[in-house]
Amino acid sequence: MLTSRTLYLFCSAAPPVFDVARVIEEAQADGWDVCLGLTPTAARWLEESLDGLAVLTGHPVRFDYQRPGEPDVWPKPDVILFAPATFNSINAWALGLTSTFVIGVVAEAIGKGIPTVTMPCVNAAYVQHPAFDRSVQTLREAGVNVLYGEDGFVPNQPGQGRPEGYPWPLALHAADVAHGPGGSGA
Repeated sequence: MLTSRTLYLFCSAAPPVFDVARVIEEAQADGWDVCLGLTPTAARWLEESLDGLAVLTGHPVRFDYQRPGEPDVWPKPDVILFAPATFNSINAWALGLTSTFVIGVVAEAIGKGIPTVTMPCVNAAYVQHPAFDRSVQTLREAGVNVLYGEDGFVPNQPGQGRPEGYPWPLALHAADVAHGPGGSGA
């Protein structure tokens, strides 16, 4: 399939990350050229699959900043989808703490005007922390589409997660919408 739009798919270390190959295939079937970026912990979780994921996407899987002077190995993104995004990632992003590649790119995307969608994957205990709601609000005010609450991810009780219930189709649909009219050819 000929693709003309690029999706940066970024993932944190939360159980739905183990479905990323299927999600990449679904995005590709919908016409996306997918580049996969992972937080360092997510990269460790998927360590044995990284080579296969690079083959699947046709791009190196990135989880670290490139060195100064190195060429960028990915095409420019049309949309960034950061899912699953953990409590730590959402808060670091909202605070502008760019110590990891994924957080650095999404923080910069705000200033570059790149359409960005995120869907958290957090439990009900984490969302009781006052920083979480402030971070979600900060990202929304910055123009990020945060799929959280009734129309997005709804937290479960600690230890009662259902990774298979993570609403990946909602996230992919939001990326299509963020791309704008004519984005998916539908």
